[in-house]
Amino acid sequence: MKSYSLGNLNEDDLNRLCRRPKLDFESVFSQVRPILNEVKEHGDRSVRKFTKEFDGVDPNPVAVTPEHFNSDLDVKQQRAIDLAMKNVHRFHREQTQPGLEVETVPGIKCMQTTRPIERVGLYIPGGTAPLPSTAIMLGVPALTAGCKTIILATPPDKDGNIPTSIAYIAKKIGVEKIVRAGGAQAIAAMAYGTDSVPKVDKILGPGNQYVTAAKMLLQNSDAMISIDLPAGPSEVLVIADSKANPEFVAVDLLSQAEHGPDSQVVLAALNGFDVETMTQALESQLKKLPRASTARKALENSFILQVETMEQAISFSNRYAPEHLILNCDEASSYTDLIQNAGSVFLGAWTPESLGDYASGTNHTLPTYGYARMFSGVNLQSFQKSITFQQATPEGLKHLGPTVEILAGIEGLEAHGKAVSLRLQALKKVEG
Repeated sequence: MKSYSLGNLNEDDLNRLCRRPKLDFESVFSQVRPILNEVKEHGDRSVRKFTKEFDGVDPNPVAVTPEHFNSDLDVKQQRAIDLAMKNVHRFHREQTQPGLEVETVPGIKCMQTTRPIERVGLYIPGGTAPLPSTAIMLGVPALTAGCKTIILATPPDKDGNIPTSIAYIAKKIGVEKIVRAGGAQAIAAMAYGTDSVPKVDKILGPGNQYVTAAKMLLQNSDAMISIDLPAGPSEVLVIADSKANPEFVAVDLLSQAEHGPDSQVVLAALNGFDVETMTQALESQLKKLPRASTARKALENSFILQVETMEQAISFSNRYAPEHLILNCDEASSYTDLIQNAGSVFLGAWTPESLGDYASGTNHTLPTYGYARMFSGVNLQSFQKSITFQQATPEGLKHLGPTVEILAGIEGLEAHGKAVSLRLQALKKVEG
């Protein structure tokens, strides 16, 4: 990992450090568009074609019910998944928004309530490792929100099967269909609908750059879908003070670096933190990792920033806007008010990011690539929409009507004004 001192950096240097490893989205878009168009035109046939081309398997049919797969887990695995699901449900259930009712002026009542998005598609990445945790993080909130139709898509193995753990979760959350495909073709199948894949209204879930590009393109297409957020390669920023355990810091960095070669990990080291011991621990732990080659590539895109104070470290973090932020420092919770931009924050030496990835209760589908400046991570509201209501009494119309007439006149929208004027005239006649 490259090392820099904050005091030696100018604005251009800081901007450069905050830029993630470059993704050539124009090139990716040009590759993804033909896939989306083919799936739109030919449905299942094109999904099978691309899945065979990219993954070496021909899923026929493309979508099946969860009962199609083996979902028998050993007792320890089942208990672990059940506890994680329980915690995620408990945290997301508490996010339920109570109905809102406000009388803005006498006789004018405004209300707001939430409704579940009826049909949602959950994308669970596959490839180098199964991710049942993502099935939990997306499926449990969808179930908690009351979504009527839940479709799950994940890449199959060479026999057309999906991991037993994901099948187990799919049954527990009431998935209607499992799409045996990954990549842009799976996203397109859920967005447009095919003979075997029901169309959805919103697609959620992380993925590689092709999945992200497909979601972004389809959100602005005639597919009429929305997406959760543009989630890219995983990342973490660790802030470590003089009391931080170098081995803890090293393993926290590696826990993100092992995700993929395009992941990025950052250490903001305060004066007194033992960077040399951490670097040694990083190398020692790296040698024992099954995914060491992947992690090494990620570390090439990563860096250490030497800072003098926590305020400097957090200021840089807010500028970088990390997906995960770990405060491995003394009295970590005292700094929460300073944090403005982060997907999810982990406070103190005993709170590894892995807790949030799997079982603490918070969601691990988070904004990456700096999008934490304007996006939230997935939460219960990601599976809901708000509807407003309003009701006016005759007295309320008298209070507010003249204001509406004036504003409609300013805009030159005569019928808008008349919708009020005619009613006010009718009230005058009734009242004599």
